[in-house]
Order: sequence, then C-alpha cells, then structure tokens
Amino acid sequence: MSGPVIALMYDFDKTLSTRDMQDYGFIPELGLSPDEFWGEVDRLTDTQQMDSILAYMFLMVQKCGEKNIRITRDKFFELGRGIEYFEGVESWFGRINAAAAEIGVTVEHYIVSSGIKEIIEGTSIARAGNFKRIYACEFMYDENGSIRWPKVAVNYTAKTQFLFRINKGVLDIDSKSASLLNEYTPENARRVPFGNMIYVGDGITDVPCMRLVKAYGGQSIAVYNEKKGDNTAKRLLSSGRVNYCVPADFTSGSLIENIVCAVMRKIKAVSDMESF
Repeated sequence: MSGPVIALMYDFDKTLSTRDMQDYGFIPELGLSPDEFWGEVDRLTDTQQMDSILAYMFLMVQKCGEKNIRITRDKFFELGRGIEYFEGVESWFGRINAAAAEIGVTVEHYIVSSGIKEIIEGTSIARAGNFKRIYACEFMYDENGSIRWPKVAVNYTAKTQFLFRINKGVLDIDSKSASLLNEYTPENARRVPFGNMIYVGDGITDVPCMRLVKAYGGQSIAVYNEKKGDNTAKRLLSSGRVNYCVPADFTSGSLIENIVCAVMRKIKAVSDMESF
C-alpha cells in the first residue's frame, strides 16, 4: 500500500445510476409505473408511521406475492444487469485508480445505499470488483433462495454508521463489530481519517453523510442530472451542506474527475507535510 488511504463513497440511485434501481426491471414486472409503486410506499409510510425503507422492502415482497412472482437472490442479481449508468461511470473507477497511483495515494471505493444490495451486486461495475464494500439493504433467504425477512435496512441516517466503519476499519457486520465500532479510537489510529473521505450523492437523502464528512474535514460532492432540471444539489451547496455541486457526468476530463483528482493531490500533500 502506498501513500495515504482515501475512501471514495457513493450513493447509488440517481448518483451512479440514472434512476432508482427498482425502476428498471422490478417495478415494470409488477405491472406498475414507478410513480404508482413509490406512491404506495409513501402512503404506507404515512398511514403506518413506518420507516420508508422498510415500507418499500415490505411492498416489494407483498406485490410479488400478489402477482405470484417468486423473488430470489438470483433474480435480484439478474435485475442488476439491466441498470443504466450516467455517462462515464463504467470506466470511472479504473481512471480514478490510475490517477491515484500516479499521485501516490491508495483509493478505495465503497457503496453506501438505501437500495438493494443484491441488485447492486449484479451490476457490471460491482461484478468488475470495483468496490471494497457494498453497504445497502439486504434480505435473508431460505434454503431455496426465496426471501424470508429483511436482514439490513439502510435508511438515511443509518447510512452514517458505515462512514464510521470505514473510518475505523471495522468493515464487517457481525457480533463483534458493535463493540469495536463504539470503542474509543484516537484520530491518528483510525484507518481512514474523515479528512481522507470523499462522499458523492445526489440529494436530500444523502445529507446526513454529506454533512458528516464535510464537518470532519472531508469533501462532499452533490451530483445532479442535467436533463431533469432538479435544483436540489445546488440548494445543498448554497446551504453549506456540501463542498461541490456538479453534473452527474463521470467521463474523462469531467468536472467531478478534476475535483476528485485535485482532492487526492491535496490529501497527498498534507500527508507529506505531516511526515516531516
């Protein structure tokens, strides 16, 4: 390992992919439009005072039962193959890794998402081995591969625990991790300091992570779809919740690439100064 370790953390839906991952294949198979499905999620959330992430996971299972659709881990994985990305995403990780090597730092890529982990695992960018960890919602499955129960539900504030996992190097979710995660660890003993973190997300649901990273000296980047005309990312910048607001364009020479490379060079320079 050469130089300081930098963690690049990404939301998935509307950050790397152009839409919510369920919109590509899962919801159409139910015979619903995305607006109809997510509208039902909102109503269930409101009427039951339910966590919205658990509400959508519940409705995924319920709707499949109503349509006699068997939903399995393998089915989710196959749905991941149909995900569409913003331009440049598929080549982004190789380019950033090459730039990091040239600068003299080690970069690790993480997903921190409220989407379905099994769908993300089926995407081309995950199958290519780009991510050190994928943190997202998961289900438990029976011996036949069918869903039994939600295993992990990642709502918007729960996302922040994974930043601390990355910060302290406590990456596995197991019986030992809770105590390790909550033990006092001096800043200089943490594997990835917050100042070495870059968080990339698309909007309000990423605010807790964006604000946390920014407050502790890291960099938060809000991306937006130029074709949609959504001003959420720009509002996040004007309210001081993020460091940068850029189009969701990950092509070579793009604004976000230039920013990430500049941040990596700054982190390397600071590390070199501290080593004297």
